[in-house]
Amino acid sequence: MKYAVVDIETTGGYPSGNGITEISIHIMEGNEVIQTWESLINPEQFIPNYIEALTGISNEMVADAPVFSEIAPQIIDLLHDKVFVAHNVNFDYAFIRHQLAACGFTLNCKKLCTVRLSRKLFPGLASYSLGKLCKSLEINLENRHRAGGDAAATAILFGMLLTADREDHILRSLQKASKEQVLPPHLSKNYIDRLPDQPGVYYFRDQKGKIIYIGKAKNLKKRVYSHFSGNSSSKQRQEFLKNIHNIDYDICGTELMAFILEATQIKKFWPENNRALKRFEQKYALYEYMDQNGYMRLGIDKYKKQCPSLYSFNSLLDGHNLLRTLIKDFQLCEKLCSVQRNRTACTGHEQGNCNGACIGEESPSTYNERVQEAIKHLTVMLPSFVMIDQGRNADEQSCLWIEKGKFYGMGYVSHHTDVNDLDLLKSALDPYPSNDYIVNLILSYAESHPNKRIMLNFEPANQ
Repeated sequence: MKYAVVDIETTGGYPSGNGITEISIHIMEGNEVIQTWESLINPEQFIPNYIEALTGISNEMVADAPVFSEIAPQIIDLLHDKVFVAHNVNFDYAFIRHQLAACGFTLNCKKLCTVRLSRKLFPGLASYSLGKLCKSLEINLENRHRAGGDAAATAILFGMLLTADREDHILRSLQKASKEQVLPPHLSKNYIDRLPDQPGVYYFRDQKGKIIYIGKAKNLKKRVYSHFSGNSSSKQRQEFLKNIHNIDYDICGTELMAFILEATQIKKFWPENNRALKRFEQKYALYEYMDQNGYMRLGIDKYKKQCPSLYSFNSLLDGHNLLRTLIKDFQLCEKLCSVQRNRTACTGHEQGNCNGACIGEESPSTYNERVQEAIKHLTVMLPSFVMIDQGRNADEQSCLWIEKGKFYGMGYVSHHTDVNDLDLLKSALDPYPSNDYIVNLILSYAESHPNKRIMLNFEPANQ
């Protein structure tokens, strides 16, 4: 079997916005290097000062070097039918594949990562960076941070790995079913192997244990693997993968519960790589208040956490549609509901749909009775039910509790639990914060699965 041990120097950390300044390829057959090839490359972009300080490669040095397209045929020929080997292989592979694709070539090699293999075959070392690893293993590393020096040291390291591999880890890593080489360099495959094929929430953590991403899944193992199989060369993706060191997870009974737990945990931990749910907020709400003349008023305003509201909405349009329904059904005044402004009497009064509260023709006490009826009707409109569904195992079932349009909580109970004993059922659940996103998820699911819903047609205890 032949291997191509590769190292590159670049203008930056991600392929889509940066170029290659130098490449070195050492062809190995078994433990022996049989061919070496390297070249400076004109990246056709400015080399930043900090990169020049690190590598010693300046803009002047590459000014007369070939651009990548000129040497692409040689590179694809050298890599063809070889196993692509590098220290943090996905970095070098992503850059070269990106550049080759721009030249019309497709790179499709098996890969081996000497970081991952070193962690497996030389466990317990203080660091697996190339420099410190070479020091620990007494590999002579000359010309550090130049492609030729790093590739030569990586070839020696790989030869040592081949010799140390008495249990065929390398051979198993190359098998298609292994998926070893698609994983981030610092993530042990053991974390993946222990993931169950069940719904749940997973947590990517960095080297210090900080959560950097939270996701939900219908199948935890399959979903986590999907994070590492894409071909994106963006800066965000490259940094994200580089920082993943371990994975935790929580099993959920259903995908719906995973959705809810994910939304709650994102709000709790605010991981830097979660964006969509972090932006979600309840934007508007329906409020009631008493004006100086003693009339109860209804109005839509921006959602305020500290102010109790009658209902909340994702959009202003949803709020006004509900308010207009209440105005029509209970003959409320459009002006006192802040639907109309700058008029003495509302248009509803002119059309006979308002009894004149806006101009003092209807007393506050009479008008307020209808407002209270509208509010009472609104609470009746808000659904109260529990959803009984499958649990995390055969010995339990899951339960979600919606009370007056708000999510109360969820949890798991035995199949022997009397689900009609609502006080007992509610006491077994863990309370969760409610918001429109979660409530709408549950309402949509309940509408599609009415057989799993038990309506609460009473005033529940513990309110």
